[in-house]
Amino acid sequence: MPHIHDKIDFTVAIFVVTEEKVLLIHHRKLDKWLPLGGHIELDEDPEQAALREAKEESGLDVELLGERPPTTGPGTRALIAPRFLDIHRINDTHEHIGMIYWARPKAGETTLAEEEHHDIRWCRADELDALRPSISDAVKWYALKAIEEIGKAQGQRTNDQ
Repeated sequence: MPHIHDKIDFTVAIFVVTEEKVLLIHHRKLDKWLPLGGHIELDEDPEQAALREAKEESGLDVELLGERPPTTGPGTRALIAPRFLDIHRINDTHEHIGMIYWARPKAGETTLAEEEHHDIRWCRADELDALRPSISDAVKWYALKAIEEIGKAQGQRTNDQ
């Protein structure tokens, strides 16, 4: 998707985790390992963008993880808060404000979006350093944090059952 604004755009990044593995894509244009994600379009909110990008880039329907406050009323819809926010420079005149979500797969089969990616891969924490080209420190930190936090949540769910 082209940039919506000359100076800044809003984006989503979705770290999908299952069985202590995180889903990463090797982006064709950027030649980087990244989470699923992309620009928030003008006609959608961040949740809709995250669900759309996950489906388009992986074939998966995902469940976003996080807290939705009980504040919905007429004219208001509470959204799941991203786990983290960042701002990152794209070039000398353009930045992205990134909304970083954790998610679990709900349905579908993982498929490669060949027009956008060279590869799509489920990675354990101990496999991240072996990725080529090397994964960035930021993406690695988020991936490890997602594996850690979602693994804890899955463990608690199993213990509660």
